[in-house]
Amino acid sequence: MPPTGCCLLWLGLVLASVCTSLESAASSNSTTAPLNVLLIIVDDLRPSLGCYGDKLVRSPNIDQLASHSLLFQNAFAQQAVCAPSRVSFLTGRRPDTTRLYDFNSYWRVHAGNFSTIPQYFKENGYVTMSVGKVFHPGISSNYSDDSPFSWSVPPYHPSSEKYENTKTCRGPDGKLHANLLCPVDVADVPEGTLPDKQSTEQAIRLLEKMKTSARPFFLAVGYHKPHIPFRYPKEFQKLYPLENITLAPDPQVPAGLPPVAYNPWMDIRQREDVQALNLSVPYGPIPVDFQRKIRQSYFASVSYLDTQVGHLLSALDDLQLANSTIIVFVSDHGWALGEHGEWAKYSNFDVATRVPLMFYVPGRTAPLPEAGDKLFPYIDPFNSILELMEPGRQVMDLVELLSLFPTLAGLTGLHVPPRCPVPSFRVAQCREGQSLVKYFRFQDLDEDRYLPGMVGCRYTFIQEAGNSLL
Repeated sequence: MPPTGCCLLWLGLVLASVCTSLESAASSNSTTAPLNVLLIIVDDLRPSLGCYGDKLVRSPNIDQLASHSLLFQNAFAQQAVCAPSRVSFLTGRRPDTTRLYDFNSYWRVHAGNFSTIPQYFKENGYVTMSVGKVFHPGISSNYSDDSPFSWSVPPYHPSSEKYENTKTCRGPDGKLHANLLCPVDVADVPEGTLPDKQSTEQAIRLLEKMKTSARPFFLAVGYHKPHIPFRYPKEFQKLYPLENITLAPDPQVPAGLPPVAYNPWMDIRQREDVQALNLSVPYGPIPVDFQRKIRQSYFASVSYLDTQVGHLLSALDDLQLANSTIIVFVSDHGWALGEHGEWAKYSNFDVATRVPLMFYVPGRTAPLPEAGDKLFPYIDPFNSILELMEPGRQVMDLVELLSLFPTLAGLTGLHVPPRCPVPSFRVAQCREGQSLVKYFRFQDLDEDRYLPGMVGCRYTFIQEAGNSLL
């Protein structure tokens, strides 16, 4: 006999009650054990990764992270320049509000005393730490990485950073040059190391210290590669034989392109090996054989970066922090590799503005690991056979990096800052981006290892009120 309307109503009320109980348990869990945050910021990385469909690039560790994450296929930076982009997404304000379109001002002085993501977490009881290039160095972060406002401890910069643009690249003549293409023998470079290796080592040391801390942590790790110069361990070239490197599918400058829409990649032209090509300004072109070498070195730099991300995430696993730490992986902007005759960044073509963006949320985008299990075992990109890993859930909607601030607040159960009024120069704490928390509504009926409140019920979110996801 089919159930009557009364029975259906009763059943609905029971299910609603169960969902409410689970949500309460989830909220309690979030209150007693706040989630840590590991924010990985990469410099000049376009979505040239296996998890974004690139069949050439070897990025197994980032792909593994993507397989446990919510991945955004169409995420865009506010501006394809390092300092404006980073200040924008770390404050949650557009460049029009931060008044920074280049590298030459500090927003707290020239625009407003705006809060940052790490500052907000610090004010809410988190230990906030910075490793490597998080804020852009120099006046745009007050020559201090916005310390002490944003950080609980002084930011860490690798000692070998100062050699990045010096003559450490051995050319065909056997001499050292400041080249664009710079595969190196790590044992031969100053200090016998590279900045991203040092950043990984320091980040792991901080994770080891925070494992026994009673306070949650917010750790931002900023990697330099694949930013130019392409200075990376030379063995990574072997992953990309030149005969396998194709040119960009649309390598010609579009006919009738307005000059204002084109960037002449002057930063590349300053490198000794590029200067030797004697290229015309503004359009070049770069000789075809050198184009392949640029693309080869960019991809090799990405695979080198992937190993550093792999070591970092494997350590997070070993320290049993993977079940209590949100991981965000993002780039400040993209980088053109010959598309439309463009190289580098600075333009508004999508290859310069589109970025990888993914969120791993324990118990939400992936089940909580059981005792002894590892979500992020290190994967060697030099393995002859690499298992193809599909990304986890994907979002095709257009999103922007302004959303990082409200999304991280919502995912960790903090109050989501209110929308900014217009203008907002006198408002210290607000956000101009939309929260992405709505995309984390999953319905997993067959998992029993998700956090309480995440199984069998469609979770209800009120973004503007800052309701906790967990």
